[in-house]
Amino acid sequence: MDCLFAYGTLMCDDIMRNVAGCALSHTHGVLRGYRRCAVKGEVYPALVSHKGGLVEGIVYHDIPDTAWIRLDRFEGEMYERRSVNVVLADGGDETVYTYVVRPQFEGRLDPKDGDFETFLRSGKTPFETAYPGYGALK
Repeated sequence: MDCLFAYGTLMCDDIMRNVAGCALSHTHGVLRGYRRCAVKGEVYPALVSHKGGLVEGIVYHDIPDTAWIRLDRFEGEMYERRSVNVVLADGGDETVYTYVVRPQFEGRLDPKDGDFETFLRSGKTPFETAYPGYGALK
């Protein structure tokens, strides 16, 4: 499996390119059975299982092994890489990886949904300057 479903910060091409260390092709995807949550005191979201949930995002294709190492470091201990099934823009489905919040960190989640548009408007710059995952890439 060499694809990733991104639902938050990694939906930004420039952030994904910086984290992965390369440009990647992508398409639209939808993940059912999950919810994108806000994280208390943060500008980035987290993903959790949620019956009846639906999350729109991006599926990146053909991710090289070197990029997976960087992605795992960037996501840190709060997230685990998990295999999920997404519906692609063409109507087909594919098993891919995504990053889901680990159970021991669910107490950090806000009851409100994480909003990508709000991240783009007011959270992206602070995220790029302060998120500790960038330090793990060095």
